[in-house]
Amino acid sequence: MIITKTPFRMSFFGGGTDMYSFFSENGGAILSTTFDKYCYVIVRHLPPFFEYKTELSYSKTERVCDTDEIKHPAIRNAMQMLDMREIRLTYEADLPARSGLGTSSSFAVGMLNAFYALKGKYADKRKLADEAIYLERVLCGETGGWQDQIAAAFGGLNRINFHADGYDVHPIIISPKRKKQLNDNLMLFFTGFTRFSFDMHKVNDVTAKNKTAQLLEMMDLVDDAERVLVDSNSDLDEFGYLLDHTWRLKRQTGSNISTDSIDDLYERGIKAGALGGKLLGAGGGGFLVFYATPDKQPAVREAMKDLLHVPFEFENGGTRVIHYSPEHYDFT
Repeated sequence: MIITKTPFRMSFFGGGTDMYSFFSENGGAILSTTFDKYCYVIVRHLPPFFEYKTELSYSKTERVCDTDEIKHPAIRNAMQMLDMREIRLTYEADLPARSGLGTSSSFAVGMLNAFYALKGKYADKRKLADEAIYLERVLCGETGGWQDQIAAAFGGLNRINFHADGYDVHPIIISPKRKKQLNDNLMLFFTGFTRFSFDMHKVNDVTAKNKTAQLLEMMDLVDDAERVLVDSNSDLDEFGYLLDHTWRLKRQTGSNISTDSIDDLYERGIKAGALGGKLLGAGGGGFLVFYATPDKQPAVREAMKDLLHVPFEFENGGTRVIHYSPEHYDFT
């Protein structure tokens, strides 16, 4: 039996510049972190006592005799890609799917990690990120960027640079005290709205074709935010103001980035004392993150009293195997 634990990500700056269609021509950059909310993938070979050959348990239960019969596209394509047969797979998560935190990509990374471990093979973080991108974007044909898979695989607070030849991951080096201060100044709220991010990307891509200037400006904000973080003499509150700036830029890049309800929630948070914030993910709902100093947080929490507040802490581990019990198995 194999159990993998893979974090969800929180993207701050550069969203949209991780789309291949954009960064292959213009370059791209993302500043993001992973935090202590995870998805768990449990995989083992299915004992040969059943009339079916594979059993899957996620939001649905599937029992099939042939891999081609699997309805879940990521699981089906991953099993075919790695020649996985006769398995039982179970998915668990700390947060709901389709909520803007890269949940599907964390699942893809964690699943591939578990499959390799079940085969007795080691896959490093870059291999897992690359193959998860290939799985979701090519084999499954889902529209979207590359940042989610990379963040889930590598973990930590990073700047991810994109270019025509691929990507590079650069950890943001700051003192533990400053990193804790940043963590303490962030508040996460669940709006209750969920959506498929690839559907949002399809709609927003139509309205974003002429938004290169905004995306380039959003990419420049990655430089500004990184400077605020690494310069201990900088006022960390500038990070919050930059979040507000990128939120307003992001509103110009797609018709479905936000809704009237989300706009109202955001403005309530700002009026309560938050310096900035953003909707996480491709847009349309999910989680809102605010930057608010501790003295303003009670007012922000009161303004968001209809929403679920989700305390969190940054994490650095990325995807990992947390239980490894190899087994000998003869395929029937």
